[in-house]
Amino acid sequence: MQGMKPHTPHHAIVELRQYTLHPGRREDLIALFDREFVETQEAVGITVLGQFRDLDDPDRFVWLRAFASMPARARALAAFYDGPGWRAHRDAANATMLDSDNVLLLRPATGTAMPIDGWQRAHGAARDGAVLAIVGAPGRGFAPVIAGAGGEIVARYETEPSANNFPRLPVREGEPVAVSLARFCDVAACTKLADALASTPVAPMQLLRLAPTANSRF
Repeated sequence: MQGMKPHTPHHAIVELRQYTLHPGRREDLIALFDREFVETQEAVGITVLGQFRDLDDPDRFVWLRAFASMPARARALAAFYDGPGWRAHRDAANATMLDSDNVLLLRPATGTAMPIDGWQRAHGAARDGAVLAIVGAPGRGFAPVIAGAGGEIVARYETEPSANNFPRLPVREGEPVAVSLARFCDVAACTKLADALASTPVAPMQLLRLAPTANSRF
C-alpha cells in the first residue's frame, strides 16, 4: 500500500545462550539472575527476552537477550559488564557455571519479528506452560509438524553473519542455523512435539524443552 513503511523488527540481534552449570547449582543461578541481572541489563538497553530451566538437563540454564543492532550490542554489553550490577554479583554467578560459551548470535528470520510488546514479567508468580527451541539447518521448516502438535511458533531466527563485536564473550561462529521458538500450554504438548520432530527424516540439530523462570518475559 502506498505510503506504508516496511515493518521493522523490534530487535535486530538476539543471543541464544546455553550455560552448563555445576551439578545442583541451577536454582542458585536462577534466583540470582531473576533478582539481579534482568533490570540491570535492561537499564543499559538490553532486552532480556526469557530465561529457562532445561527440562532434559538439570544442569543447563538457557536464556535469550536482544539488541537493537550490532553497534548497540557492543555498547550495551560494555555498559553492563563494566557496570556495578555485574561487578557486584559476577563472582557468585560465575561460581555456578562450568561453561558459558555455547552462544548463538541470531537475527529475526526474513519477514519476522519478535512480538514481545504484550509480554509481561510475572515478578515471582508461578509460570505455566513450556517452550520448545528448535535449532536446525537453514531452510529446514518444521511448521506443519509444530501446528499438528498444537504448538504456536512465536519467533523464528537465523544466524547473524556479522563478526562478534564483543569478544570478551565468545559466540559460536561459522555455524549457520535456523531457530524456531514454539510455545505450549503444558509440558506434555511440548514433549509430544519434541518426540515428533526427533523422528522426522531430517531431525533438528537440537531440541530444547524449556520451562520459564518466575521473572521470564517469554
